[in-house]
Parts: sequence; C-alpha cells; structure tokens
Amino acid sequence: MPLMPKRVKYRKQQRGKLRGVAQRGNYVAFGDYGLQSVETGLMSARQIEAGRVAARQFVSREGKLFVRVFPDKPITKKPLETRMGKGKAEPEFWAARVKSGMILFELAGVPRDVAKQAFVRVAHKMPFRCRFVERRHV
Repeated sequence: MPLMPKRVKYRKQQRGKLRGVAQRGNYVAFGDYGLQSVETGLMSARQIEAGRVAARQFVSREGKLFVRVFPDKPITKKPLETRMGKGKAEPEFWAARVKSGMILFELAGVPRDVAKQAFVRVAHKMPFRCRFVERRHV
C-alpha cells in the first residue's frame, strides 16, 4: 500500500513552486551510503515504494534501508474531457517534494559495491537524476 498521511488539515493544496537546493536532509545521516537527487521534482508515493522494493530485493534482507522522503502533498487531476470550471478536482495521488541535493534513500550494513548496485536499480525508478553518495566521516 502506498504511503500517505494519516490525517491532513486540508484535503487539497495549491501546486506551489519547487526552487533552490535542499537546506536540510542533504547529507547521509542514518546509513553508510545514500541516493541523492541531482534535480528537483515531485516523487509520487508509488515511485517511493518501487524504489524501496527494488533496494530491498537486491540486498535480500541484509542491512537496513532508510527512506528519507514522505509523500505529504496531495496532487489533484481533473478527469479527461471535462470542461473548465466546476471547482478543483479530487486528489489523485500523494507526492513528496524533492529539491536537488536531498537524500532519498540510505543503506547501512552492506558492502559499498552492493549498496552502489542496489542504488543504480533504485535510480532507474526515480523521475529525476540521482547519484550515489557516502557518509562523510569527520
């Protein structure tokens, strides 16, 4: 079942604009390796789930996978061949706003080459370009 909020204050939101780079959520915090977005865009709950399943299947119950994005924005869509007017359409799906530089997924407890191969498979399912990053040790 795709991710979505349990409750929301308002059922519908305006689209808004996605600008700039990520100020938070832009470094590997929980795992050893991460998948970082290079572009900005919306990521649907189904795409998040597809990425999670792809990573889980590749590492086959080894290590720990962290999902760092959550779809909290309702995206509405009018039915086809509907005339203008008659109000805002019903929510079609839920999406996460992703800025460039955000960490989408993290993996811990697996070797580097396994994590890299897993994230290559996940990146194919993302609607924007992504890159493999490692935790910075200070």
